[in-house]
Amino acid sequence: MSLAVASRYARALADLVSDGKAGASADEILSQLRAFHGLQSGSVELRNILASPAVPVRKKRAAAGRLAGQLGFGPVLKNFLNVVIDHRRAALMGEILASLEQQLDERRGIVRAAVTSARPLDEAQRSEVEATLARTTGKKVFGQYSVDEALIGGIVARVGSRVYDGSVRGQLQAMRGRLVRS
Repeated sequence: MSLAVASRYARALADLVSDGKAGASADEILSQLRAFHGLQSGSVELRNILASPAVPVRKKRAAAGRLAGQLGFGPVLKNFLNVVIDHRRAALMGEILASLEQQLDERRGIVRAAVTSARPLDEAQRSEVEATLARTTGKKVFGQYSVDEALIGGIVARVGSRVYDGSVRGQLQAMRGRLVRS
C-alpha cells in the first residue's frame, strides 16, 4: 500500500518535472529531494517532528520550509513538500524518491542495471557492459557494480526483473541441469 501511495506522489512530481513546470531540471529536483531525504534520514529530531501527530502541521511546514530554503528549493518543490506533510506522508520520502527516480528514468528511456562480476571491472569493461546491455534492452543503461568472487568468472546483470547470467558459476549450473535431465 505504501509503495502505491509513494508512486502516486512521485508520478505527480514527475509530471511537473516532465512538463517543465517545476522550475528546475529532473536532475536538480532529484538532487534536492535526495538532500532533503538525507537530512530527514540523518536527523532523529526532524523525523520525529515530521512523523509526530502531536506536532502541528504549521510547525512541520515551518521546519521543512527552513530546510527547503537552505537547500535552494524552488516554489514547486516547496509546495510538494507541503502537500506531503499535509497528508502525513513524510515518512514515505525514501519510497517517493525511489519511485520518482524510476519514473523519471522510464520517461528518459534509461534503465538501471545491477552488475555483479567476479573481479572489479575497469572503466573500459564497464562501458562495454553498458553498451551491450543498451543494445539488448534498446535503452540507455546505467550500471551499478558490485563484486562477488563466488561467480568464479564473468558477470551477472539484472535489468529490472530480467537476469542476464554470463558467469562461470551460472554456466556450470546450467550444464549440471542439462546433464541431470539427460
